[in-house]
Amino acid sequence: RVNAALDLVNMAHRRQHRPDELSGGERQRVAIARAIVTNPDLLLCDEPTGDISREAGEEIMEIMQLLSREQGKAIVIVTHDVQIAARAQRQLQLRDGQLVLRDVR
Repeated sequence: RVNAALDLVNMAHRRQHRPDELSGGERQRVAIARAIVTNPDLLLCDEPTGDISREAGEEIMEIMQLLSREQGKAIVIVTHDVQIAARAQRQLQLRDGQLVLRDVR
């Protein structure tokens, strides 16, 4: 299962590397692999694209969409990034302490 998870997030080639040898985006992809190795139905992601480059963030979001679309995972993402939020099927926002639902699709 570990090998399959690393393959899914395109990190199989870095299997033998230590965390301090990985970039921020690579560390995020490894975190996703760790989260999915037990095949959960739900992933909770707190700022999964924070502190990484825009390009690495796009790769992370593509992986998240793949997990949702092809594996049926429910994914909850907490983010302040409006571009990341715009990719969601549904958005919940906290506005002045009130929960606001915005159906996107």
